[in-house]
Amino acid sequence: MTEGTPGSACWFDGLDPGDTEGAATAIRKGEAAESRAWPERAVDADFAADEAEYYDLLHDATMAATRAAVREAETADDKQLIHAIRAMDDCERVANELAERVAEWAGSRYEDAGTGVSYARELAAEETDGPLVSLAGRVRDLDDEAADLRAHVERTAPEVAPNLSALAGPVLASRLIALAGGLKQLARKPSGTVQVLGAEEALFAHLRGHAPSPKHGVIYTHEAVKGTHPENRGSAARALAGKLTIAARVDHYSGELKPELEAELAERIERIQARDTA
Repeated sequence: MTEGTPGSACWFDGLDPGDTEGAATAIRKGEAAESRAWPERAVDADFAADEAEYYDLLHDATMAATRAAVREAETADDKQLIHAIRAMDDCERVANELAERVAEWAGSRYEDAGTGVSYARELAAEETDGPLVSLAGRVRDLDDEAADLRAHVERTAPEVAPNLSALAGPVLASRLIALAGGLKQLARKPSGTVQVLGAEEALFAHLRGHAPSPKHGVIYTHEAVKGTHPENRGSAARALAGKLTIAARVDHYSGELKPELEAELAERIERIQARDTA
């Protein structure tokens, strides 16, 4: 049990039985060197009338402690970044899907109908009423919202993960954090896992024997991988994943910016890409 503090102190020392918040704080911050007869001690200290009441109070305190821990985790900077990047991706995805619908609908009415979000924006600017123009306006609004969210991600990511953002760029850094479930979780992953984050379907197909092992996941969008000849992309992806893993660990455990990581990655990728022309 982790009730109390080192020595003989109990988590309920000095607490009123009705002080659930204080009890939750004591539960979260306290620890005990060894288990003791806590219910009996609670009764002797007049904290609880009997063992049943002690466990009722303990239940309330631990539930409050858990809720507080969840609130802290959800309001953490990296969690807020995850919400932002996912919202941005959702806006972009829905905008593109609706833009296809706008193009298909407009194609049935106009001979010179265009395609894509840019055409939907043009259509939304027309001074006419009707459901098609209204739908095009929804596409424009979603595209604007995605742009605002992207700007927010680009401002916030370097504050949350400075080294990861410097190496991967704010958007890719945010996607890696989101795929891992948080900066802490990303920092604890081996580089081989970081390399294939976002390629889970291909990885599972490989494990079932239906496909080759994926060389990379979302890090493919990084110029170090995308700009390397296909024959050498595996090496580039491994090199990039290795540095990104180190960057995530530095960001999580110290937060100190280390420009040498970027220089080391650039040197390594340059050597790999030199094979393309050899």
